[in-house]
Amino acid sequence: MGFTFLILMATLATTFASQTPNQIHLLMPHSGSGGLKHPDLNCNSWRLAVETSNLKDWTLVPDECADYVGHYMLGKQYRADCDFVANEAYKYAKSLNLTGDGKDIWIFDIDETTLSNLPYYARNSVAFGALPYNSTAFDLWVAEAAGVAIPGSLKLYNQLIELGFKIVFLTGTKQAVSEPRIRNMKNIGYTKWEKFILKGTNDHGTAVQYKSGKRKELEEAGYRIRGNMGDQWSDLIGTNTGDRTFKVPDPMYYIG
Repeated sequence: MGFTFLILMATLATTFASQTPNQIHLLMPHSGSGGLKHPDLNCNSWRLAVETSNLKDWTLVPDECADYVGHYMLGKQYRADCDFVANEAYKYAKSLNLTGDGKDIWIFDIDETTLSNLPYYARNSVAFGALPYNSTAFDLWVAEAAGVAIPGSLKLYNQLIELGFKIVFLTGTKQAVSEPRIRNMKNIGYTKWEKFILKGTNDHGTAVQYKSGKRKELEEAGYRIRGNMGDQWSDLIGTNTGDRTFKVPDPMYYIG
């Protein structure tokens, strides 16, 4: 099944390229996970453990769950899960009383939170997390500025702006590829923000330390973090996390 899946991904890449650039489209004829179960590993349970952070410090998707993760990410269930998170975030945001002084901010991560790299994973047949991360290949992909919007997150982004929030993008994307990344974000609908924070050459430490430090800088500058949204737990834990956090699903990789 794995070999067939890789061939299917190569075919789907062509289909993806011909479709609207700011949408995630249904690329596989499956509704989602399909409840796939393997003799030694229940992949539904594995994904639940990942999303709840009961499974930590993992490096690769288990081989027997690679197809499962691919079907999930390219199926309806992933988009439904993202929409659910975004809808709950909007309900929370609407309940807040903003001061109107421009200091109420909402922090978004980028990769797999607001911008999806699914075309990269499909095109390169990288087995959706079952193969090691290749930084060179991924940087080349970022330079193409061809990522697509996650529809629920883009809708939430526009709703938050309408409510009066200032938007801050806080990403582990390297500052060296800032131009194509910013261009990509604008092209898919994220056209305004208060700050766009990328990882510079002098930013060291773990993802938790990096993002905690940047959030602390924001609060020291007088901003109030009313909401914080990311696909990794390292986006949402540590210090200065904000009033409330929201995690979107991502069973493809783990960043500690």
